[in-house]
Amino acid sequence: MINICYLNNLTKKYQVKKAFILLMLAVSLSACKKDETGGNKVDGIYRFYAGKRDSFNIWIVDGSVIREKIFNEFIYGGNDERYTFVPLLEIWIDNSISAKEYETTLMHEINERNLMKMHGWTYFDAHDSSLSLELSLRNGFLEKSAAHEKMLPPVSPVDFDSTQEIESLPDKIRLNNIYRVPTGERNGVKIWIVDGFNVRRDIYPDFGFSGNGYAYKFIPEDEIWIDGDITCEEMEYSVALELKERGMMKNNIYYDDAYTESVKLTDSMRKSQSALKLNKTVALKPALFRDTGTGVSRQ
Repeated sequence: MINICYLNNLTKKYQVKKAFILLMLAVSLSACKKDETGGNKVDGIYRFYAGKRDSFNIWIVDGSVIREKIFNEFIYGGNDERYTFVPLLEIWIDNSISAKEYETTLMHEINERNLMKMHGWTYFDAHDSSLSLELSLRNGFLEKSAAHEKMLPPVSPVDFDSTQEIESLPDKIRLNNIYRVPTGERNGVKIWIVDGFNVRRDIYPDFGFSGNGYAYKFIPEDEIWIDGDITCEEMEYSVALELKERGMMKNNIYYDDAYTESVKLTDSMRKSQSALKLNKTVALKPALFRDTGTGVSRQ
C-alpha cells in the first residue's frame, strides 16, 4: 500500500498535483480491501441458499469464482474444516455440478467435516471415508430406482394434451433406465432425479429441465422429475416451478396459465436469492486449507 507520509513529502518536494496523488491512494486502498482481521475479502461467491441440513447452512456457490480468486483446486464442494475460507457451519456446493451429483456431494462434505471436526481425522482419511459413503449411496440409489421402475404400471408416452412425439411408440410403455436419485418429498409429492437424455430419446423429445405428473402422462401423478443434467443451482427453481404448476393443474387450471404463474414464482425466488446474497463476502486467512481436523485426534 502507498505510504501516506511519503506521498505528503513527495507532494511538497516535487509539487506533484494533489488530485493525482489522491487518485493513486484511492486505487491502492481499493486494491487491498481488508477486513477487520487483516484478511482479504472476496465477493461474488454465494449463489443460492439451499436451507439447512444437520444444523449446517447449505450454500450453492460459484465454483469458477473460487477457483479464480481463492483456490484453484476447489471442486464439487467444501466445508469449514477443510477450507478456512468457508464460514463456520456452512457447507458449500459447487454450482458447476449437476443435479444428480448434489445429494452425494452434500453427504460427502458433511461426513468429511464431522470426521475432521469431531475426531481430528486428517483430510485424506476423512475424504476417503466420504468417497466410500458416496459409493454406498450411489449403489443404494441404483437399487431404489430399479425397484421403483419395476413396480410401476405401463404409462402413456404423451403430454397433458395427448401429444405423442415419438410416433413409433405403442400406446403404453414401461419406464426403463429413467430414474436416478430419489430426493425425498415436498408437500406429499415425490421428487426424483431422472436421466433427461433417456427421457428425450425413449419417451418425449421435448422434455426440458423438469416435469410433473399432470403435465406429462408418463410421469406418475404423485411425482416430479428433475433432469439430472441441469445444474444443482437450477434444481431448486425447477422443483418450485413444478410444485406450483402441478398444484394449479390438479385444480383444473390449464397448462399454459399454470406454467405462466409458475415462472413468476421462480422470478420472485431469483430476486429473493439476489437480496439474500447481496452483502455476503468471504474473508480469507493466510492458510486456505487444513490437512488435519481441529478435533481430538483418533491416533
